[in-house]
Amino acid sequence: MIEGVKVKNLKMIPDDRGRLMEILRNDDDIFIKFGQVYMTTAYPGVVKAWHYHKIQTDNFTCINGKIRLALYDAREDSPTFKEINEFILGLEESKLVQIPTGVYHGFKCISNSEAIVINVVTEPYNRNSPDECRVSAYENDIPYDWRKE
Repeated sequence: MIEGVKVKNLKMIPDDRGRLMEILRNDDDIFIKFGQVYMTTAYPGVVKAWHYHKIQTDNFTCINGKIRLALYDAREDSPTFKEINEFILGLEESKLVQIPTGVYHGFKCISNSEAIVINVVTEPYNRNSPDECRVSAYENDIPYDWRKE
């Protein structure tokens, strides 16, 4: 596992009215601090990649559809430098993946329906100076191929 990446298995709690799933609590071991919560979606086959943050830590989960979340450790001083991690996230694979600063990440919708991703981040988005360092999903030095099934 890439240094600093943490995974929390999530538990679905059903009853006769529906379901509930706690995603991140402020008393969880992996909780750092609250910045904001946002939702992003991707249509089937769409890739949203690559970027990393210098300040913000991300906490990804997928609540509809299914995604393949890929991480690449670009931190030269990390013991897991150049390591790749891959996670399948969706309601059947209920996990929260915490992505530390300096780790490139992106995802691909691998379901036949739109994927809905919730991200709980440690910093609010700064529109004047976004904390995002981006590279192309396909033209880069990251040894990962989004075209694979």
